[in-house]
Amino acid sequence: MTGPAPLSLRELAARGIPFALIARDGATVEVLTGEVIDVALLADIPLLDASGTPREVLALVPFRQVTERGFECHDDGAPLRCLVVSERGALPRDDVLAQLPGETVPLEDAGFDIADEAYADIVRRVIADEIGRGEGANFVIRRDFTAAVGVEPATAALTWFRALLEYERGAYWTFAVVTPGHVAVGASPEAHVSAQDGVVTMNPISGTFRHPAGGATPETLSEFLESTKETEELFMVVDEELKMMSAVCSDGGRITGPHLKEMSRLTHTEYVLRGRSRLDPRDILRETMFAPTVTGSPMQNACTVITRHERTPRGYYSGVAALFTPRPTVADGEPTHDLDAPILIRTAYLEGGRLRVPVGATLVRHSDPYGEVGETHGKAAGVLGAIGAIPRDPAPLLAAEVPAAALSAAIDEDAPAAEPRRLADDPEIAALLGSRNARLAGFWLNPQETGEPGPFAGRSALVVDAEDRFTTMLAHQLRHLGLDVTIVPWSDVTDDQLDEAELVVSGPGPGDPRDPSNPRLRRMREVVARRREARRPILAVCLSHQILADSVGIDLAPLAAPHQGLQKTVDVFGMPASIGFYNTFTARVAAGVAEVGETEVAADPATGDVYALRGPGYASVQGHLESILSRDGMTTLERLVSHALTPLAR
Repeated sequence: MTGPAPLSLRELAARGIPFALIARDGATVEVLTGEVIDVALLADIPLLDASGTPREVLALVPFRQVTERGFECHDDGAPLRCLVVSERGALPRDDVLAQLPGETVPLEDAGFDIADEAYADIVRRVIADEIGRGEGANFVIRRDFTAAVGVEPATAALTWFRALLEYERGAYWTFAVVTPGHVAVGASPEAHVSAQDGVVTMNPISGTFRHPAGGATPETLSEFLESTKETEELFMVVDEELKMMSAVCSDGGRITGPHLKEMSRLTHTEYVLRGRSRLDPRDILRETMFAPTVTGSPMQNACTVITRHERTPRGYYSGVAALFTPRPTVADGEPTHDLDAPILIRTAYLEGGRLRVPVGATLVRHSDPYGEVGETHGKAAGVLGAIGAIPRDPAPLLAAEVPAAALSAAIDEDAPAAEPRRLADDPEIAALLGSRNARLAGFWLNPQETGEPGPFAGRSALVVDAEDRFTTMLAHQLRHLGLDVTIVPWSDVTDDQLDEAELVVSGPGPGDPRDPSNPRLRRMREVVARRREARRPILAVCLSHQILADSVGIDLAPLAAPHQGLQKTVDVFGMPASIGFYNTFTARVAAGVAEVGETEVAADPATGDVYALRGPGYASVQGHLESILSRDGMTTLERLVSHALTPLAR
């Protein structure tokens, strides 16, 4: 029951009662107390009491829960910690500020666990060995700022929460969670996923503009908004989160934006994705673990890459704080709880007397190693400045001038800065933001329900997933075209399924298509070969396109520079098409070649890079027609599916 907080906040801390403070609306602070229960799986989160009555639960979900999806991680055993709420209250923000301590918590022995040059070396290796070898489009690699704290943990939590409440702005959640042996205090800018009344919302945020000394201006922000790297970085994470939305929402998800997420020291760009789902919120959470903005894409391989390059486990960093709230009315078959789950970033953790502030940079094909070093310093400074551990208006941190010692400087500011005007209200900034959507596919921007049957109504397709959930977006588009679609992982698909399917769509995935040792790639080669030998309809996408090209005698080669999140307008059998590409390897013919045996070739006239193939009962495409970058994706997909399904007509 909501009402006044049962105890003063300092009394909660003094008595050692587990509690959480959450500020979500800017005016009030929710105060939650209850029993702490650690569980093993998301399905074990105790949303019902012994009598079956719904109850409110706040769960801290660690990164290690990705093992529930079969993904790799450094497993530190961090508990899936549930605060089962017995009492909740609400206090005005000003009353909370008056109750809480304002003294600075001193830090000692402060610095990053990985030196700047060592982190820059990691960036170089990830670009060369992972992105450069086709393992994915982008990866987030973290480092930790650590320090010793001599203050009692609950007191430190209240002090830092007060500072965040007073000085930080633009956060989605400002929170403190104090449980036995562990404290988490943060101001997360990003809602990972929410579900309310059957509407699922995700909020991909990417691109980080560090405010210069004196604050951000339209002029300084414009350069950031015009950056190709920052723009493409945001598009890539939107693609990755649409994969998740398409897995949990019947309508696949629609995007709105872009918007600015303006905070005290940083500004980000963001989109909002919405769709409808009847899944249990715990299942929604499982299917969306975790945000690509803090992991990378494709998600499964990103976890493998993180395990290779991060030296220590992540703990709760990049997990979520998930608040499950009983719904006031529940219809038959509907979930009993709503879900609100911000990403655990911009968060300080205190355990065993050590402060830990994990921060990461998103590494893409054109990342500058020292620029990414600077980004981690900027993000750490954002958290440390917000909690009052360093000066709150620091000079800009440059890649070449980022001494870790500067981050441990003390502060003696007493008054918050004046609230600046919103940069998003500037007409030129609004125009720059809006112009981004001219590059994107209308299919994902506009309502998708037409009420009309698709051109392939009554027909079916089997989509083979090769560890890239672009297949969920592709399946949604195929359903929009009228097909009855089933997705099966490469490791589970049987020969009988391949033989019986009306259309097989052999999907994209990470890796070098020429690698003979990889069991996933071997199986995808078998999928393509089996359908071609039977002359049964198949559409091959990206990695599978390369495998199909190899099977008809076309050479494969690495690109000089990876095409990860690259939009190109190419000729697809006489029709120009704007398509998004995520590839490191390409099929390649001699310039001017238009046929190889019975296979028609659509290729770049200068380089010979093959964009699409078609022949008796088969078609393939290098680009991702399902990507938000593919403005002509639906038209091209319909053309290629039609070709594959009507081999006798040619």
